[in-house]
Amino acid sequence: MADTGFTRPTLAEIVDRVQSDINSKLTGADARLRRSVLTAIGRAQAGLAHGLYGYQKNIARQAIIDACDGDSLAAWGRVFEVSKRLATKATGNATLTGTNGAVIEVGETLSRTDGVLYETTAEATISAGVATVAVRAAVSGAAGNAHAGVSLSFVSPVAGVAAASVVAAGGFTGGADDEADGDAGTDDVSTYRGRILQRLRQPPLGGSVRDYERWALEVAGVTRVWVYPLELGAGTVTVRFMMDATYADGVPESGNVSTVQDYIDDPERRPVTAEVFVVAPIAEPLDITVTGLSPNTAAVRAAVEAELADMITRTAAPGGTIPISKIWEYVALASGEESHLITIPSGNVTHSTGYIATLGTVTFA
Repeated sequence: MADTGFTRPTLAEIVDRVQSDINSKLTGADARLRRSVLTAIGRAQAGLAHGLYGYQKNIARQAIIDACDGDSLAAWGRVFEVSKRLATKATGNATLTGTNGAVIEVGETLSRTDGVLYETTAEATISAGVATVAVRAAVSGAAGNAHAGVSLSFVSPVAGVAAASVVAAGGFTGGADDEADGDAGTDDVSTYRGRILQRLRQPPLGGSVRDYERWALEVAGVTRVWVYPLELGAGTVTVRFMMDATYADGVPESGNVSTVQDYIDDPERRPVTAEVFVVAPIAEPLDITVTGLSPNTAAVRAAVEAELADMITRTAAPGGTIPISKIWEYVALASGEESHLITIPSGNVTHSTGYIATLGTVTFA
């Protein structure tokens, strides 16, 4: 918080003040004697006052949106009608094989190889040796998302159905963790605090670029948004977004795109005359070669890769440019790095419309 001109006294300062007050009011008293009753009373009083100072400081902090926390942050969210994005369960379809006529009931449990569980949400019957059944993650969170082709198996055998199955085309999507509150002072719109501040600083304007950004960010898992008015002609709005905490490259899948499209298309949100197209950016991996890294240790290499991933998240945009200077800068920021050269790429990297840089292979030569 900004300096208000008032400094909270320390406990030692308050103890000294109380002892001085007692001595000034009682002739011949000495509230500083180690085993004096007055000393005990004075210290108890000082401790109480110190606690009250702390409580008052907390009250002051809760009165400011970019400093408050917990229930106070949620209360500010309700004032500006910004709801916290709660964890959601991944959904999708699984492809099963087995004997024709075999039935898969609702509530059957499937397990991924890493132990994540799913349950069937609709009945399905094997026909021509295969069946597609709707499933939902057993618990909420981004961990439930899965790409098409990922292996699954029944926890308990189902008569006439093969134990092994796979995630169907389109994958399991829509799983997201509870939205983070965000650190005090943050402007990161992927956090709850950042979205409340965005709503306060950029009030709704009936369909501005900022409105579309805010609507997309209200969908669980969305972390970055770009809006392109008139990209596909008069009256059109194109919205592209990323889900950095959900997928390794941050690029959303088709189910996520449909979710954001449906949310924005709600008649209570977008203008009725706008034609909105929500699409996923097309990933274009950026390979980087670092030469002469010193010291060239596993720890420094890992730090370099982490910094480059952060650079991509902060800098990349659909149709944007990754300046070579940013690559040099972020490698230099890696903990332990003393010197290095960037040989690939050799200059700025520009992407075509709709394409976005994702971190490719980092090579240390």
